Order: sequence, then structure tokens, then C-alpha cells
Amino acid sequence: MYEDSYGLRYKPFGIAPDPQFLFLTGQHREAATGLIYAILKHRGLMTLTGEAGTGKTTILRAVLKAIGTSSVQVAYVPVPTLNPAEFLEFVLLQYGLLNAARANKAERLLVFERFLLKANEENRTVVLIIDEAHKLSKELLEEVRLLTNYNTRHGGLIQVVLAGQTELDELLRQSDMAQLKQRVAYRFTLRPLGREEVREYIAYRWNRAGGDSRVPFEEDALDAVARYSSGIPRLINAICDNALMMAFAEGTPTVSAAIVQAVARDLDLTGSSVAAPPSEDGGVEDGLETLELAVMATEMAGEGELALERRQSQGKGSWLSRSARKLLMLGRSGERHE
Repeated sequence: MYEDSYGLRYKPFGIAPDPQFLFLTGQHREAATGLIYAILKHRGLMTLTGEAGTGKTTILRAVLKAIGTSSVQVAYVPVPTLNPAEFLEFVLLQYGLLNAARANKAERLLVFERFLLKANEENRTVVLIIDEAHKLSKELLEEVRLLTNYNTRHGGLIQVVLAGQTELDELLRQSDMAQLKQRVAYRFTLRPLGREEVREYIAYRWNRAGGDSRVPFEEDALDAVARYSSGIPRLINAICDNALMMAFAEGTPTVSAAIVQAVARDLDLTGSSVAAPPSEDGGVEDGLETLELAVMATEMAGEGELALERRQSQGKGSWLSRSARKLLMLGRSGERHE
């Protein structure tokens, strides 16, 4: 459709999570590098929360690509609406333990423990990622807590990431969830983008898709996108994609505020009348020697690994960013993470 008329190589505002278009504000960078650090240092249990559409799944996929070596074994649970027996069976199948998945629970746990101990002996990191974790039942959360009992003096034998909407934080605050909450080593939160970050986000995705330096949105149209999307990346994508299609259909080279308003009305977003709050982290330029995961889709020639770039700026990078970068480099050289 409109991609050819603008000379684009890719669709710039797709809805599906795509690490190729990962846009890093300070909070997204901190979440990505913090997860890498916590996983490779075997910290055990961590959470990633945020409103729907703020980029949690994209961050998770980028992190997995960053640590995706033969020394990391991952089970990804995208459907949390399972009973405890189904959950454990699904996890075992993800790790390739086919025979154990069909055994009774005692045998399953014994096989799983042996699997974790062997992985530790072979210097492999076992990771369990549960998406949409806010939908987990308390019974299933207790099963997750019990999995974190597998550990050594060096750290947890299995690294668990619970990713979900903000309801997950509320769930963990309940009194009967105290034991699980106490085991959370790191918590990361993704918030909506601020007004200027929305502009940077649109420009970044446009350039990554092959567009020129000037996005085809008028100034008031960009403000309208920020207002109607409330800074939620998924909604920004939906508005921009539909607005570009409408502009293309009408034969106009730029997107006006009127077009954005019409799209927002069609998407039933006109009730979102308050603009996204300004960011407190200073945007994407903050941080010295931080991992630039915005190029996660760039493959290293012949190896299938992702090229991680650094971007210099005026501030000092967080200790999580620096530690994560160091651990990744150690991982590439085959050293053990103790």
C-alpha cells in the first residue's frame, strides 16, 4: 500500500512485537539491560510490568536474542491460563523433557531437578519466561514460587521472568502472596511514552523502515498522535498506520491532524483526551556505554547472533547497563558467570 509510495523497505508501524523496531527510552533500556544482568547472574525471580501495549513482549524478545547462545536454554509460556499440571507439563516439553512430561508429578519434579543440576554443571543458564503473568491463578503462582526453590550457593538454578500488566504488581501485594513477592530480586516497569518520546518513536520507526529523515506527519498531527494514543506504543502504531493509509488513499503527501482525528474516531480512541505525561528519564539519549538494543535485528555475519552497539552520551550509564554489557561479552568468550 503506502510503503511503495514513500519508498519504504518495511512496514513502519506494525502491531506485532518486532525487536527490529525496538525503541529504547531510558526506562526500556534499563529494563532490557537489567533483565540481561539478572538472568546471567542467576538472580532467580524478576518481574516486568506495564500497561498493555507498552512494549513488554518486544523487550522480552530482544533480551532473548541478546542472550541467545548455546549456553542459555529458554522456556517461554505465552498462555498462562493453564492448571498446575498442564503448566508443569508445558514447561518440561519446552525444555525437551518429553518422557518426563507424561510422568506423575513426583517423577516430573525429580527429572526436572536433575535437568537443572546438569545444566548448572555444564554452565548453562535455564530461563523460564511467563508472559501475561497477571492472568496467573494464585495456585499457579505458588507452583512458580516452588520452582525458585531450586538453587545453589551461587544463585538460582532457574531464572524466572514474570511479565504482565500492572495488575501483576497488585496481585503480588496481596498478603497471601508475600512469600512469592519476597523472592522477586528485580522489578522493572514500563510506562507510556511522553510527548517528545512519541515524536522520537515515530521518527525512529520511520527511519528504520527506510524512510527519509523527515516523517510525513504535520506538527499538529504528531501532537494529536501523542494525545489520542496516551503514549502507548501499540496505539501509536495503530494510529500512524491507519493515518498513512488514509493519507495515501486521499492522495495527500502528509498526514494532518484532521486525518489523525478521523483515525482516532474510527479506532474509538477519542475518549483519550489527555496527552501522555512528559518522561522523567530524559529520553533515549541518556546513558554512557549502555547497550543499544535498538538494532537487535542486525545479524552478525555468518553467526546468527545479534550485533549490540553502544551509544555515547553525556550522562553516566547505570550499573545494570554496564554489568549486562560485561556479562554479554563474557558470555561470547565462553567464560562462566559467577
